[in-house]
Amino acid sequence: MKSRPLVSVVTPTYNRADYLRIAIDSVLAQTYPHFEHLVIDDGSEDSTPRLMDEYGDERVRYFRQENQGQSVARNVGIEQSRGDYICFLDSDNAWVPEKLQQQIEAFESYPDVGVVYGDNIFIDAWGNDLGGRNMLRFSGRITEALLGDNFVSMNTTMSRADVLREAGGFDPADRYAEDYGLWLRVSLHESFLYLPRLWAYYRIMENQISSDKLTRLDANEDLVRSFVEEHAHELDPNELCTAMARFYGRKGRVEANGGRGYGAIRSGLRAVAYAPTRLNAWRSLLRILVDAPRGAAR
Repeated sequence: MKSRPLVSVVTPTYNRADYLRIAIDSVLAQTYPHFEHLVIDDGSEDSTPRLMDEYGDERVRYFRQENQGQSVARNVGIEQSRGDYICFLDSDNAWVPEKLQQQIEAFESYPDVGVVYGDNIFIDAWGNDLGGRNMLRFSGRITEALLGDNFVSMNTTMSRADVLREAGGFDPADRYAEDYGLWLRVSLHESFLYLPRLWAYYRIMENQISSDKLTRLDANEDLVRSFVEEHAHELDPNELCTAMARFYGRKGRVEANGGRGYGAIRSGLRAVAYAPTRLNAWRSLLRILVDAPRGAAR
């Protein structure tokens, strides 16, 4: 009988004992049993160590380190993993029971892809379904599309382990765009498979406010510009300009609603500069010009 591949699940955690149990239990409830769950404690000061002592399942492996950030913790998980595939699950999120089984089946059907991913169920701090639509997502060689927006939902991914290692794992310097750079690097050499299935419960906290979006977008801009500067020779020029116009159009709209009037207009003008013949770029600029005064008045 052919042996089933081992899946390594990596969960970084920091002071999340209140939700960590839900995350771990959702992994232990998977219909696909051939996994290991690596919990990387990034220096928690709450009851996380006591919680981990309660788990006697040998598939759950607990590591503890001084606080160094989630990217470092995830890299430790990648280094310590023994699986053929690697998944990431944040300690305040959870999975549906069929996630691993369905993704292993997807890899069996599409062995040439590097990453399989899907959609989220959005929940609040108490686990109530918030509804909400998922982003537009893509399959194939997605680099140019990904430059416009990070639509790969990390908690829904399953990746070949060798792909993540060859990409260098997570960049610890990316504090606000932790997985974006990784997926961009992977996308240069690997195909992604998106399946419109709800695989993860993504928890949205009340303190995730618009200012966080602005900070994240600023970080994304620095990352995207650095990536393009390094890899422009590997990208299609026309698709690159379209992607950058999408990015700056989106950034400008968020800035307009967040009260950054001048910054929003600057982003809108950049969108048009990248794609002056595309109607969507001009629409973004017009919307920004309308929304910027309203955002400033809030």
